[in-house]
Amino acid sequence: MIICLYAGLAVTLAMALAWVVQRITGNAGWVDVFWTFSSGIALALVALAAPGAVWRHILLAALLVAWAVRLGGHVAWRVANSPEDTRYAMMRAAAGPRFQAQMLGLVAGQGPVTGLLAISVYLAAAQPAAHFRFADMTGVALLLIAFAGEALADQQLRAWRAKPENHGGICEEGLWALCRHPNYLFEAIAWLAYPVMALVPGQPITWLSVIAPSLMFLVLRYLTGVPPLEAAMLARRGEAFRAYQARTNAMWPRWPGK
Repeated sequence: MIICLYAGLAVTLAMALAWVVQRITGNAGWVDVFWTFSSGIALALVALAAPGAVWRHILLAALLVAWAVRLGGHVAWRVANSPEDTRYAMMRAAAGPRFQAQMLGLVAGQGPVTGLLAISVYLAAAQPAAHFRFADMTGVALLLIAFAGEALADQQLRAWRAKPENHGGICEEGLWALCRHPNYLFEAIAWLAYPVMALVPGQPITWLSVIAPSLMFLVLRYLTGVPPLEAAMLARRGEAFRAYQARTNAMWPRWPGK
């Protein structure tokens, strides 16, 4: 699995370039764009380099590229057409002259994250079965459901924000009525596909495939996803957002009023 190390190193180099770009442009959101596209390409190459059935390699590589294009394109459009992401704007204001050093530390960790995700992708691609199994179908279904759900959540939020009367409010329409971060929920679900496809009874090494969903859930729920975004929303929306927090869960859907 040395290819996983190479994937992490390649993304580390891409993120070094991302740090330079965000410094020149004054918009730290570009680091998210670089990570998504570079990780998608690196992980697709890992899938193609694994042993096993070629059709499974091509399928996984295609799905990874589709993930990168959809998410990376969405983030790139937002970064290019909106003010700096609130998370980074607050970090910039709090850090002052130390901001660029903090950003360098942040991007330095993103290559290793991709290297760990690559382990799950490699094990799924290297699954020894030559035929299309129920586990393959389930994994692909999870990925497609996650892609569709995340795209729907992004579209609903974009449509809500486009209405002038909603300026300064909190989106509680569609999927956003069920939990505060449906886009993060579906992103976490997508990474479950790899252990579903990779796990083989009697082969303990395949349990390493649970690294991807576990790592992404921790990152999204407790590190760079929910906490800084909710801190920003509390600063901007105050008690209105606190009431939204009381009505909904962060990432686990809860029917309104329950």
